[in-house]
Parts: sequence; structure tokens; C-alpha cells
Amino acid sequence: MAETTSKMIRVKWARSGIGFTRHQKTIVRSLGLTKLNQTVVRPDTPQVRGIVAAVPHLLQIVPEPPAPAWASIPEYTVYAPAAATESAESTATTPAEPAGDSVAVEDATEQHATLVESVASDAVAAGAEREEEPSSTESDPTLASGE
Repeated sequence: MAETTSKMIRVKWARSGIGFTRHQKTIVRSLGLTKLNQTVVRPDTPQVRGIVAAVPHLLQIVPEPPAPAWASIPEYTVYAPAAATESAESTATTPAEPAGDSVAVEDATEQHATLVESVASDAVAAGAEREEEPSSTESDPTLASGE
């Protein structure tokens, strides 16, 4: 029994079969080539090499094309979040001690509360200004058009 090798060769149909015998055209088709300048990959065995050697004027063995340069460069790199791992380690080692993140959460909560209070006081002040304005211009169209 013959051993199968993992080597492969690339065979290209380089020249048209017009003007050559039907047998030579059949040899080209037996390799799986259907169009001119088409390339197929076949196992590198003595049988395939013999078929190519039978019609060397029609076929070529071409080298493996080089990989494009852009294929070796990754598009982006994803890193694990560093803050999440540090906080998980600190809580796992000392659960009784407050973590640094809890202080930041308390500060953020206080800032949020002061922001809500300032927005509420601004809304109350704006409502008071609206109450001080006379509403007579809204009820009397003659006064509104005269201004």
C-alpha cells in the first residue's frame, strides 16, 4: 500500500487545449481544471506528478502564494478590565475592610444628591419668577399686541 503524504501541490492550467488532442484535454479535466488560468490543489503523489508531466505544455506547477501582510496584523486587541480584577481581589482578601471603591461610591452618591438638590432649587426659583410676572397680558390681547 502506498503512503499518503500531507504535501500538496498547486497545478495551474496555463495554456488552452485548442489544437491539441482530445486525450490531452481529458488529462487536464481529470485534474479538476475547468477554466483557463484556474489553479487547483492536489496531493503531491507520483500519480499526480505523472499526469502533469504528460501535458507539461498545458499545465504548470506553481508555488504557494505568500500570505498577505495584512493577515498577520491583528485588527484589535481586547484586554480584560483591570479595575474589576483589582476590586475583586481586594474584596476576596479582606472582606471586613472597606474597599476603595466603596468610598468612591459614597462620594458619587453625595455628588448626585447635591446635584438633585440644586436642580430642585433652580426649578422652585423658576416657578417663583413665573408667579411674579403679571398674567394680564395673556388674558388681554390688546395689551399684548401693543407691546
